[in-house]
Amino acid sequence: MRASGVLMPVFSLPSHYGIGCFSREAYEFIFRLEEAKQKYWQILPLGPTGAGDSPYAPLSSFALNPYFIDPAVLVRKGLLDRHDFSTRDFGIDSRYIDYGKLFAGRTDLLRIAYRGFSPTPDFETFKSSNAGWLDDYSLFMAVKEHFDHISWSEWDKDIMLRKQDALDRYSEILGKDIEFFKWEQYELNLEWTALKHHANAHGVEIIGDLPIYTAFDSADCWANSYLFMLDRNKRPLSVAGCPPDEYAPKGQLWGNPIYNWNSIRRHSYRWWISRIQHNFRLFDIVRLDHYRGFESFYSIKSGETTAVNGRWIAGPGLPFFNYVEKQIGKKRYIAEDLGFIDESVREMITKNGLPGMKVLQFAFGGDNSEYLPHNYIKNCIVYTGTHDNDTSRGWFANLEREKRHWLRAYTGRPEIAGDNIAAEMIRLAESSIADTCIIPIQDWLNLGSDSRINIPGTAQGNWRWRMTYSEFTKKLADRMADMAEMYGRTEWMKKE
Repeated sequence: MRASGVLMPVFSLPSHYGIGCFSREAYEFIFRLEEAKQKYWQILPLGPTGAGDSPYAPLSSFALNPYFIDPAVLVRKGLLDRHDFSTRDFGIDSRYIDYGKLFAGRTDLLRIAYRGFSPTPDFETFKSSNAGWLDDYSLFMAVKEHFDHISWSEWDKDIMLRKQDALDRYSEILGKDIEFFKWEQYELNLEWTALKHHANAHGVEIIGDLPIYTAFDSADCWANSYLFMLDRNKRPLSVAGCPPDEYAPKGQLWGNPIYNWNSIRRHSYRWWISRIQHNFRLFDIVRLDHYRGFESFYSIKSGETTAVNGRWIAGPGLPFFNYVEKQIGKKRYIAEDLGFIDESVREMITKNGLPGMKVLQFAFGGDNSEYLPHNYIKNCIVYTGTHDNDTSRGWFANLEREKRHWLRAYTGRPEIAGDNIAAEMIRLAESSIADTCIIPIQDWLNLGSDSRINIPGTAQGNWRWRMTYSEFTKKLADRMADMAEMYGRTEWMKKE
């Protein structure tokens, strides 16, 4: 079934609260997608972020980011007055998020709201049905705040090692804080569930993103150390990354702890199964980040300053996915199969029947690249670029002369230049044989490099871009709808 959609992080939505959230603007974005005859809204991970603000290094693999709570909803519930936040500085730049100001002001605001909250039977049900992850996460966050937000590996040894008497003691003295963090997740669950139901009711499905790794400084690593390759002192023995390539000569040193798949297998993959089930409660389709890591993963010894000296280690492979399917049934995934992909990974994708990703920015090297549209199969997702790429306009501005020549020759459009490259790339993607076409909103807006989401291998200045209120117009939605109709990406509307 041919269809199209838009890649747009929740944090990139406009709002009056310093960051995109589950607010009126998210509902309006869905309305525009419906007008534009787009079936999919692809987002980035929704987990709470720590240092560096990356959604791919979350503080929890199950929790949602408290920044996404809509203060206006709390006002309607009587938990806040508008003056509680009307004078707060969440950052005055409508284009870029100021995480420092958010961190300084948002938690305090939410604590004011929590003081007015009276527990309900629904809240108690939420706590009990999510206790498997919520109890550890809430205690982790309360203790982390108690120790002024330092990494759990620097906490007092008894609680760092989860000695039972320490767990009991901190659970008692931080009881109110623990309940606060549980309430945050309850409120987030209510707001996200309502937003997703609204999207589905308007014919829009949510493509979520499941990061393969979690952060070392996370509730997952602290509470479930058996999942990871850690030494006796709970320090990583090795960390994740990518080997050197033409884009990163020293590779990418992500720093996430490596999984201990032998131990995970002995525990019947239960943490992973819970995690996947949880994601399918949140999303309609799940993109498996760094899919090749399930076949084999790149391991770098702790202490290395680059990823040059890493090595490949076999992952859980197809037996893992077969076991998961037996436990929870067949689900809808997208395999993020970018980067170094060998025949073993391709074979696993084929046997799983998953659609892979095709990125047009990778296509124009002057050879018969697998990313050129004439090499696609139907069962794939085509993108002009992803959150890790420059915008099409920014990419073209930095493209080598030979690659520009190849692009113009391939498309038969010698007039391609910076002001029309995004439109040409969108047309190339939409017209391809790929069943699904996902376009970053920045390309529809024809924005440059200052609007990209992330520069891989850099730790600062990422995950900040936001769309402004005036950009996603009715005129743009109509243009998107015309493109979808022209290339047969609206047939799904007639079937539904």
